[in-house]
Amino acid sequence: MRTRIENINILTMDASYHEYENSSITIDGDTIIAINDNSLEVDNVIDGRNGIVIPGMVNVHSHLSMMPFRSLGDDCPDRLRRFLFPLEAKAMNKELTKVAAKYAACELMLGGVTQVFDMYFYEDEVAEAMVEMNMRATLAETILDFAHTNSDVAYGGLDYSDWFIHRWKNKNPLITPAIAPHATNTNSKEALQKALAISKKYDVLLSMHVSEMDYELAYFRKEYDMTPIEYLESIGLLNKKLLAAHCIHLSEHDIELLAKYDVKVAHCVGSNMKAGKGIMPLKAVDGHNITVGLGSDGASSGNTLDILTQLPLIPKAHKTREHDRSIFPAREVLRLATIGGAKCLGTDAYTGSLEVGKKADIVLIETDSVNMFPIYDYYSAVVYSANPSNVDSVWINGKQVVSNKELVDVKLRDIRRELDESMQEFKRLAIEELKNIQ
Repeated sequence: MRTRIENINILTMDASYHEYENSSITIDGDTIIAINDNSLEVDNVIDGRNGIVIPGMVNVHSHLSMMPFRSLGDDCPDRLRRFLFPLEAKAMNKELTKVAAKYAACELMLGGVTQVFDMYFYEDEVAEAMVEMNMRATLAETILDFAHTNSDVAYGGLDYSDWFIHRWKNKNPLITPAIAPHATNTNSKEALQKALAISKKYDVLLSMHVSEMDYELAYFRKEYDMTPIEYLESIGLLNKKLLAAHCIHLSEHDIELLAKYDVKVAHCVGSNMKAGKGIMPLKAVDGHNITVGLGSDGASSGNTLDILTQLPLIPKAHKTREHDRSIFPAREVLRLATIGGAKCLGTDAYTGSLEVGKKADIVLIETDSVNMFPIYDYYSAVVYSANPSNVDSVWINGKQVVSNKELVDVKLRDIRRELDESMQEFKRLAIEELKNIQ
């Protein structure tokens, strides 16, 4: 079926940043077939009511099924090791993981995210959830050096990843499998190299937390007299298939290495500032032409999964860090959220920008709400004024999943009820764990 969305202002985010006012975009099935052309016959016409149309946003780093952890122990020091890991091991299971992933997909879609990278556990269940929700996703099982919720042994995620990638590679157009050693300091050299071998075997993305923690840097300086980035180079992990998450603490040499090996970077500005970890040197990273996308982190770390919430934090954080109001204009920030994210995930040939022939991952942002008037600059309106409540309609792979600010095929209240019912034992255990850390 052919659909044309009319009376819209389009920010294509293509290489030339083409913009079209009072324009239209036409989709046929899962593909964009025309922009700014009303001559084609269509089956359906949608009035965009002078809204702003952008490519679907891309969340390049998340832990989707950590939804039950939202607002738990937010101000706890050393939260990961003292609280999150113990509670995960006790309380997470495959059933809760799946329904939590479905709820996460609701939040993503309602916030204008059409593509997400997830690293967590029970990723086969997450994949099934993403297919049910029609969410485009790159999914990777987390690998740890200790037994955890989905493995009775250390590094059980390696065998699971090999099985999972083989199972989902080329199985569904929305799902791309990957592999995810948790971090530089939670995997041995041998485990990291085995993960790399699996990445090469299947030609898939490898992602991990890198240069995020103070104690991570101290460990590698003490044990190897290296930074985590230098260590990864020394064992052969740096390559164009590596998506390094966070990268807060980077030396000039680290940045040169990232550029040399074409490593991609997931910038999680909101969760990093919330945790007081620091602010990645994005100006220097961008100056070396390193590909950067935006991540929300999990609902326990950043509390929200949408990318619109992250957008104003980028210029505010980095203008302050660099004491320079002129850096990171709104257009460049939106680039990170769209085509930048698609390049991080290796899907930029068919997503990340609005171009004829690309997949119809489209977001319509309404401009009727009080916070969206007046508009002199569409990029600034999206980056500085808009929030998830302004997302009116969303299409993923040509299928409309949000219409008039509501999910099309599912009821949010039903999935929320399902998640709440699945969380009863989790809540009991969470309260016990909170007592242990207070």
